[in-house]
Amino acid sequence: MPDESSRWGFETRAIHAGQQPDSRTGSVIVPIYATSTFLQDGVGGVRDGGHEYSRTTNPTRSALEEALAALEGGRHALAFASGMAASDVALRTLTRPGDHVILGSDAYGGTFRLLDKVLAHWGVGYTSVNLSDVDSVKAAVRPNTKVIWCESPTNPLLGIADIAALAGVAAGAGARLVVDNTFATPYLQSPLGLGADVVLHSTTKYLGGHSDVVGGALITSDDELREQFFFLRNAVGAVPSPFDSWLVLRGAKTLALRMERHSDNAERIVEALTGHPKITKVYYPGLPDHPGHEIAAKQMRRFGGMVSIAVAGGEQAALDVAARTKLFFLAESLGGVESLIEHPGKMTHASTTGSPLQVPGDVLRLSVGIEDGADLVADLLQALG
Repeated sequence: MPDESSRWGFETRAIHAGQQPDSRTGSVIVPIYATSTFLQDGVGGVRDGGHEYSRTTNPTRSALEEALAALEGGRHALAFASGMAASDVALRTLTRPGDHVILGSDAYGGTFRLLDKVLAHWGVGYTSVNLSDVDSVKAAVRPNTKVIWCESPTNPLLGIADIAALAGVAAGAGARLVVDNTFATPYLQSPLGLGADVVLHSTTKYLGGHSDVVGGALITSDDELREQFFFLRNAVGAVPSPFDSWLVLRGAKTLALRMERHSDNAERIVEALTGHPKITKVYYPGLPDHPGHEIAAKQMRRFGGMVSIAVAGGEQAALDVAARTKLFFLAESLGGVESLIEHPGKMTHASTTGSPLQVPGDVLRLSVGIEDGADLVADLLQALG
């Protein structure tokens, strides 16, 4: 990250880091370099920009990576074709056959599927643990534990882990702490500053912010890890296109503004649904009785735009509510400007069915958008009946 940008506030970094005006034309927006290859001055004569082939590097992607590193306070960022591509490269870099991973007991279904159905065949084992219980995490550490994989808040039950405490456990075990910061975003939470080794993002979500791109990212300040991630990404070709990189770069500019509005609307919905007779539980770390509230207040700027609810009457009642919303679109994904509702057990987390990570059938996950908050509350109340 450039020295100058390290002194800027978050909002300034989001707009300016990695996004200097184009030197040739003066364009104030980073161009989309829609090229597969670059002219060389003789064999091996790569020009000053350092680019030779777009699977390896591309100027638009490089601008995005500089911006992401600045936002997370890291030295290096690598952009990927999806959050799962980033997860795969991280896990295959940090583990070898016979190694062990500690995974949260409320982890994203795609991460569970990658470990349980793919990397298991490569000989990588895992243990699912409640990451909010640091003693349980310590007890789960084995001599061959190489990674503690953390989400905070978790997807979909909004659990909170003490990132600094987990960083201490990982360091003591000679393992790496990877924090999926997708829900919190770099605006609300800075895992590297709390001791994490690697930060992961699905840039599809809040960083892109408009439900129009799929992407992922890894951010670290470890020079050796950066080189290892870079090598494997290039070897397997898990890169985003220049246009996808540009979309995330564009979205990141308004991240701070959007996260404030997402958080405002989420808090309004939580207030309206807490105590509602057809809601048995509201999952939100901003609630004072949330078991992770104090830690979340310590390590997060605000509590974010994700809310989950348990619907009285069980799974069918939850499915009925999801079918009746009008402003909350029934769809997977999250973090866009529009509000979304989904049933994790049958949608994003279906892969966990029958496992200890299975999501209760009465749970709905809300990605609260930036619409008028009163309209969103009214939509949920009519859906609840």
